[in-house]
Amino acid sequence: MSEPLFRRLALIGVGLIGSSIAHVARRRGDIAAEIVATARTDATRATVERLGLADRVLADPGATVEGADCVILCTPVGAYADVAAAIAPHLAKDAIVTDVGSTKQSVIRDVGPLVPEGVHFVPAHPIAGTEHSGPESGFAELFEGRFCILTPPPGTDETAVDKVAELWRRAGSMVEVMEPGHHDRVMAIVSHLPHLIAFTICGTADDLQDQSMKDVLRFAASGFRDFTRIAASDPVMWRDVFLNNREALLEMTQRFTEDMTAMARAVRWGDDAYIIDKIERGRRIRRSLIALKQA
Repeated sequence: MSEPLFRRLALIGVGLIGSSIAHVARRRGDIAAEIVATARTDATRATVERLGLADRVLADPGATVEGADCVILCTPVGAYADVAAAIAPHLAKDAIVTDVGSTKQSVIRDVGPLVPEGVHFVPAHPIAGTEHSGPESGFAELFEGRFCILTPPPGTDETAVDKVAELWRRAGSMVEVMEPGHHDRVMAIVSHLPHLIAFTICGTADDLQDQSMKDVLRFAASGFRDFTRIAASDPVMWRDVFLNNREALLEMTQRFTEDMTAMARAVRWGDDAYIIDKIERGRRIRRSLIALKQA
């Protein structure tokens, strides 16, 4: 077995992603010699202890990061600024601070200025997840065969970037480096907009008259069931994602609205060529995802 990549790994938040990191680190043994975690509530900390996800589980984020050579922020991105302020005085020299957030420009904005001199900041985004949340939802295989995108700011220590990349490779991910703004635009179309649509269409269904809603639930086809799976995702996390990637998400929402209007017009006027073209393009995208083993 290889030497552990880190002596002490500190997890700030132990939801789906944080607990999955803990699971894979426990299974492999070469990611961290020790895992320390923090969670806001007594109940969550008790669950983490019961599941054996960490060697120590603390209430205080500052105490959690003391002596850690790698700290991973695993809370909703809207909490990052407060978390960074709380842990900053306790970070060890040469420690690496990274994260798992789905927005990267906001993370660099909120966390970057609070990272002390001598501490390395390497933002990251593992593109993996389920609709479930909480420490009991995690599993070691979550990251296998999935991409993890790193968005290090200019001047970031290359050794620190390499170590974060190696962490995710050991977790089973394929690692890419990307400019933060480009990351946020890509995520707006492939992740954030689909979630926005899913929440909205389920809200539309929920607003129907009682009998109509009963029939929606009884006769839901696979398309609607897929929307409900996405819409079951954590509301606080997704609120924070939407608000912290506002510009890119609104741009993609506007483009989608225009395309949806064009499709509705094609349906109204029987423009079968337009409809078939859109469907064929969707089929091509699906085949491409399968070829990339991302579906």
